[in-house]
Amino acid sequence: MIHTPDSVHHSYSWSDETGAGAGKRSKMFHSTPTASTTTNSLSTWDIDGGLAADFDGSLSGLGTELGTASYNMSEALLALPVFKQENLENGFQYILGAATSPAVKLNEETLTYLNQGSQSYEIKLKKLGDLSELQGKYLRSIVKVLFHDRRLQFMEKEQIDSWKQMRPGERILDIDIPLSYGLVNVNLDAVRLNQLEFIWDPTKETGLYVRVHCISTEFTAKKHGGEKGVPFRIQVETYTNTDEAKLLHAASCQIKVFKPKGADRKHKTDREKMEKRSDVEKEKYQPSYECTVLTEVPKDQILQANSGYSKTQSLTSSFAELNRGLQTITHVPASICPTHIIPGCTASPNPSLSPPQSSSSHTPLPFSHNQTHEPVDVLSGPLSSDAQATDVAQWLHYHRFSNYVRVFQNFSGADLLRLSRDDLIQICGLADGIRLDNALQARNIRPRLTVYICQEPESIYHALYMDSLVLEEFKVKLSTLFGIQTQQIGDIYMQGPSQIHILLTDEVIQNIQDQTRFVVEGMKDESGDKYRILLKTVGDR
Repeated sequence: MIHTPDSVHHSYSWSDETGAGAGKRSKMFHSTPTASTTTNSLSTWDIDGGLAADFDGSLSGLGTELGTASYNMSEALLALPVFKQENLENGFQYILGAATSPAVKLNEETLTYLNQGSQSYEIKLKKLGDLSELQGKYLRSIVKVLFHDRRLQFMEKEQIDSWKQMRPGERILDIDIPLSYGLVNVNLDAVRLNQLEFIWDPTKETGLYVRVHCISTEFTAKKHGGEKGVPFRIQVETYTNTDEAKLLHAASCQIKVFKPKGADRKHKTDREKMEKRSDVEKEKYQPSYECTVLTEVPKDQILQANSGYSKTQSLTSSFAELNRGLQTITHVPASICPTHIIPGCTASPNPSLSPPQSSSSHTPLPFSHNQTHEPVDVLSGPLSSDAQATDVAQWLHYHRFSNYVRVFQNFSGADLLRLSRDDLIQICGLADGIRLDNALQARNIRPRLTVYICQEPESIYHALYMDSLVLEEFKVKLSTLFGIQTQQIGDIYMQGPSQIHILLTDEVIQNIQDQTRFVVEGMKDESGDKYRILLKTVGDR
């Protein structure tokens, strides 16, 4: 069970439930505190007349079934003052899948600890309110890692340039493509290393997994060990997906980034400190929540920051300005959602079949008519021997070898391809060395089932390699082999003991012995539109 706070001492909780045939999923519930708790909490607040006037009216929308202590997510949000009906059209919610610190006072902003580099953190995006007008439309969002301190904000460009010189070929903010879902056209800016951009469908489940590669102590003035690291901010900005991008919403949260496992140790230290405090002192501090709700940032503040940036006169012009450094990844695969964080997300029983379905329903939208993007297959395919050092760095990032970008920072594609399997294991370790060698050699995934097909009266066999062991896949491969449409294949039978005909199903395919040989006989059915196919094992001829 996960609890998260909001500004009026309501709480949200995530609980796992099992849907019929849909696997495990998480659902968010809204819990209302008791009347006495609410009264005590509100007595310490300074609420102006305008808010106080409509506060009672806002609470009335929470419903009358207070005894149940849980509500549907959307119903609860509708009742809160921050999501009144007039604000729903621009309502958004972003949730970071990382725990907040328990050592933060009640009147202070939450602080979230992250581990550097290899650990990915989910940011769940949700458009609230009526989605009917957004059917078939897309939104564009930008995720940034910024400095929390005002002094460092004015020195952002210089600080990032200094970090880039110390760690060439690396990014401050990166995205874990295989884990992310519901995204279209992810753009990694080669100049602005601290941000990424993507297009998403607000009517569908959307979440991206990000990695932060810089740590908070890298930007302290003196580095003698034991310094207190500077805080960062993760900020999400959402715009319309039009030529003249309009800012719809922005939100952010405060974070600190530690070396691997450092965030876990810091949480443990904070918990131990809080346990030593008295009950009276503990009441002055916020409890730790297992996920972080990003708080809204005024749009004027975002627009002012964007217009004041030395290289950014407008969002549209900045996109065209940075074409040469823009890398595009089209159609992020729909992967299985982690159900311990995401509400209402059902795991796909067969993720290998998801990309074809999503590609038909999502059309990649270009960012600008004047932009030229690097094709996706340059990164997703095998590494070219002509690749430059910068191309190698991008290829390593895309294939989840970010930890070794620094090691291979001066390697061209030819240099990397000259390394043997043993060389890579020695450099990267056993597991990553084997994985990198497989990626460089572009080795195919080992099939789960291989069958050999021959059509009478020929004596030449053709191999069918199956990955998902389902009837539909078998039909697709047969239709490709014989040059017919998949729809033209009707029932498929396999000859069994005593010459009986067994209807081919998913379960039958899953029990076929590997490397079985079949002779295929085809005949048209009564309608003449489809073929019935009989698979005879070689021993039965």
